[in-house]
Amino acid sequence: MKRVFDFSFGCLVALVLFVPVLLVGVAVRLTSKGPALYWSDRVGRNNVVFKMPKFRSMRMGTPAVATHLLIDAHSHLTPIGSFLRKCSLDELPQLWSILLGDMSFVGPRPALFNQQDLIALRTEHGVHNLVPGLTGWAQVNGRDTISVPAKVALDVEYSRRQSLSFDLYILLLTLARVLRRDNVTH
Repeated sequence: MKRVFDFSFGCLVALVLFVPVLLVGVAVRLTSKGPALYWSDRVGRNNVVFKMPKFRSMRMGTPAVATHLLIDAHSHLTPIGSFLRKCSLDELPQLWSILLGDMSFVGPRPALFNQQDLIALRTEHGVHNLVPGLTGWAQVNGRDTISVPAKVALDVEYSRRQSLSFDLYILLLTLARVLRRDNVTH
């Protein structure tokens, strides 16, 4: 049922956002050197690595690490990178990953391939069996501001509570958080 919802809703969202996605892509290309999309190696279900697209909000040559690990993350942002991140517009290309089945609308956010602490803790608690999401229970309860153990605890809670109604609740909370720009550090 979840995959049917993801694919159906993903097609609808892709149609509705087609023009805005194109405009953001053009804006990224016009304001910085390099491609509009950044293909990030992410850890998916059962710890299988997949390529996740995002609109590029960081300058070319930025190390492939979690943003909070950069010494001065702001110095790596493109001219519109901060805006894209605060509005979560950089996440829009992930609709492609949802349509392919690499991601879901709701689930634990996919870890970067080199976030060994997060990957190990998720594996230890069985969270690695879930399809990663565009948003998740940890996202709406702290996003960039919570520790890895707290994030995994929320992922575990999500795995126990997951249902279509809980996913819809998380999607509504996500919309509210994005509109208020809650817990965005860069």
